[in-house]
Amino acid sequence: MVQNTKEPADCTGMKDIRTEIDAMDRDIIAILGKRFEYVKAAAKFKTSETSVKAPERFAAMLEQRREWAKEKGLSPDAIEKMYRDLVNHFINEEMVKWRGEK
Repeated sequence: MVQNTKEPADCTGMKDIRTEIDAMDRDIIAILGKRFEYVKAAAKFKTSETSVKAPERFAAMLEQRREWAKEKGLSPDAIEKMYRDLVNHFINEEMVKWRGEK
């Protein structure tokens, strides 16, 4: 979890807010990088292009992210779009890796 030095209510100006947001974004990008490492590792367990794309898993994953977004008071549509774009990119990268390992 992100360890901010200040809570939002404790920020005294835009500099504080920007510092905290930048720190969080750095953590988010690091986590996405780690997620991508798992995606690449998954390629060795896939047996077909369909298993790489895993459409049923993709749909279920998006629905779960929508639920998590609702629980946190975020727009499910925005979170779905973000994950749809991100995971489609990762699937394309995984497909390249999978094709290279066949």
